[in-house]
Amino acid sequence: MRYLPHTPEDISEMLQAVGASSIEDLFSSIPKTCRRNRDMDLPEPYTEWELNRHMDGLAKSNADPSDHKLFLGAGMYDHYIPAAVSYLLGRSEVSTAYTPYQPEISQGTLQAIFEYQTLTSRLLGMDVANASMYDGASSLAEALLMAIRVARGKKTTVAVSELVHPNYRRVVETYFRPTGYKVVSLPWKDGRTDLSGVGDIPDLAAVAVQSPNFFGCIEDLAAVGKAAHDAKALFVTGFTEPLAYGLYKNPGSQGADIACGEGQSFGIPKSYGGPGLGMFTSRDKFVRNMPGRLIGQTVDRNGERGFVLTLATREQHIRREKATSNICSNQGLCATTAAMYMATLGGVGIRNLARLNYDQAEYLKGALKSAGIEIPFSPPTFNEFVAKFPAGFETKHAALLKKQIVAGLHLKLYYPDLENHYLLCVTETLSKADIDALVKEATS
Repeated sequence: MRYLPHTPEDISEMLQAVGASSIEDLFSSIPKTCRRNRDMDLPEPYTEWELNRHMDGLAKSNADPSDHKLFLGAGMYDHYIPAAVSYLLGRSEVSTAYTPYQPEISQGTLQAIFEYQTLTSRLLGMDVANASMYDGASSLAEALLMAIRVARGKKTTVAVSELVHPNYRRVVETYFRPTGYKVVSLPWKDGRTDLSGVGDIPDLAAVAVQSPNFFGCIEDLAAVGKAAHDAKALFVTGFTEPLAYGLYKNPGSQGADIACGEGQSFGIPKSYGGPGLGMFTSRDKFVRNMPGRLIGQTVDRNGERGFVLTLATREQHIRREKATSNICSNQGLCATTAAMYMATLGGVGIRNLARLNYDQAEYLKGALKSAGIEIPFSPPTFNEFVAKFPAGFETKHAALLKKQIVAGLHLKLYYPDLENHYLLCVTETLSKADIDALVKEATS
């Protein structure tokens, strides 16, 4: 038996220590109307092996992604994870590492996160990265709050593109609702953000777009940056697929002040939607307004290279009103995973993988166009794009699901005007045969 219960003697001794005569006395402060007065309707106890069979049966009630062809992205992406990453992540010195408050016993953890910051800054072309945040959505919300801090409260409005992931926009609205600051939406046209009204927004602290955006289209980041800076606002770039910057120009080269987003693509399994990894970078001049924590490099008293928690203006380190965020923990293990993934692939590997993802999606796009399916938006895309299918495609979509093909996301769920528009994603995990099968089934 793996888990031994307390003996009656143990229970009696503990009750005596707390001054209670029975277990029932421990719950005396809870009104009887709030307590269950009957036994739970549970089956007889299982043996360990019977329980395993029962759990296996429950698991089979869910669809197994490994048995399906997933043409679904929309913020979470299927990528192969190198075996070296999985192995290294499972080592006890990595998987059991705690928050590195004590540098003298946390050099390994501190160096791993420092390397993550370095690789992230290089990928995104930015000056400095923090030691990660919860996920892409909270990173974007914190970036916009940071922009208001940079403006020293003189500007209280942020503009967010309607092509930012809808769930991210909801998180931003949740963050901002009690603050008194204002969030305005920027409309879109032909798959990209419409910037024509940016200059007319008063008290503008930041302009935020996502690239690739929710439609998979690459935004003209240089144009967004110019529009934001002309309005004396910060330019914030978000993303859900950082792999795109292995192929396309990174935010730093296009004038971004803050670049942030989701790092799940870098070695982190989807795991029913979490955990994710909030990547966050900015220009060096804004570093003291950054949320979260920052690992820095130094030397010890012997002149040896070392690492320390350099900046951590969080609520447990500083008076709450002076804290840059109330993010109470980073995603250290996920950040380490991303660092392992980026280091394993290297710059050439990331570029080659990004090119493969691009080519795969372009092949599907071309095949659908040849079959008469409309591709409604003209800007370049990365590994996902929008296709407009004939009316009634929902029925075929359901039929494809029964054949274990997930034919994208119906955008009507988020954009009511986009009836019969589906967001399709292709990564390296899908073969040419898989793509051909989707085209054949979807267009027959």
